[in-house]
Amino acid sequence: MARAVPSREAPRARKGEGPPLEDAALVERARHGDVSAYDVLVRRYQALATRAAYLILGDAAEAEDAAQEAFVKAYYALARFQAGRPFRPWLLRIVSNEAHNRHAAESRRAALLLRAAETQRAGEAGASPEGATLRAERRSALLRALAMLSADDRLIITYRYFLDLSEVEMADALDCPRGTVKSRLSRALGRLRATLRNDPAQAGDEGGSSRV
Repeated sequence: MARAVPSREAPRARKGEGPPLEDAALVERARHGDVSAYDVLVRRYQALATRAAYLILGDAAEAEDAAQEAFVKAYYALARFQAGRPFRPWLLRIVSNEAHNRHAAESRRAALLLRAAETQRAGEAGASPEGATLRAERRSALLRALAMLSADDRLIITYRYFLDLSEVEMADALDCPRGTVKSRLSRALGRLRATLRNDPAQAGDEGGSSRV
């Protein structure tokens, strides 16, 4: 597995030094060769990057590898990073590209997403067996429907509803205007709802469709 940066003691706020450094300050230091500053960014966004890759790949090990490789590529691309722009959506764009590049055939995509649903169900707690089963069935239907959408539709829905990106962050990550984000998300949700309505497993379950 590729490592983003050599392991070093990362800069942290000592007692009386104030809050942790903002992304912009860390990026600027990393661009000037401060590896430990970039290590802070890696630790800050590693979980988010891995989750983003997992939602595309559906496999935890592959997602971790994709996220690590994306951090390596982002590090060597810092010279091209535009100062003043937010780091998080820029990084997520690199993560998404890396995950898509690693993705296998479309048929394997659906199987991996369904496996992800089973993994999430195993961690569900605090509910009755009947309620947990119903939620798992709805989640499986949602993931099946997502697997049938185009890569672009899946990506924009993932950014908004799985990673909780704002419209501004989505526009930056997708490299398009905010107005385009709204229209693309609306069309993607429409196609997702249509796919859910056509799912035989949801037929007859009045009000049982997953809400998106």
